[in-house]
Amino acid sequence: MRKRNKGRILSRLKNQRIALLKSLATSLFLHGKITTTEAKAKELRKVAEKFITRARVNSVANRRVLSQTITPSVVKKLVDEIAPNYVQRQGGYTRIIKIGPRKSDGANMVIIELVK
Repeated sequence: MRKRNKGRILSRLKNQRIALLKSLATSLFLHGKITTTEAKAKELRKVAEKFITRARVNSVANRRVLSQTITPSVVKKLVDEIAPNYVQRQGGYTRIIKIGPRKSDGANMVIIELVK
């Protein structure tokens, strides 16, 4: 029984799940919006919002913490371009829009995007 365990497994081992969320977050920050499954988007929302909250304060310490998980070029874009837009916002930096089931296997697909 999975009692009080947070998060979704996403049919992956822990290291694969972490790598998936890192790559999804990188794509989200580079492109502004991505299309993925609903379960992945809901997990990505948690990760991406923590990254943006950390990046709102532009300090060397925060850049180093972010660089441990995402690439330096994405950290630069996140801290210099994306995070300043959310300084006055208390949270809710992403939006999930449902677009219907995928044809091949019927998985619920969504678009996750950064709020303007």
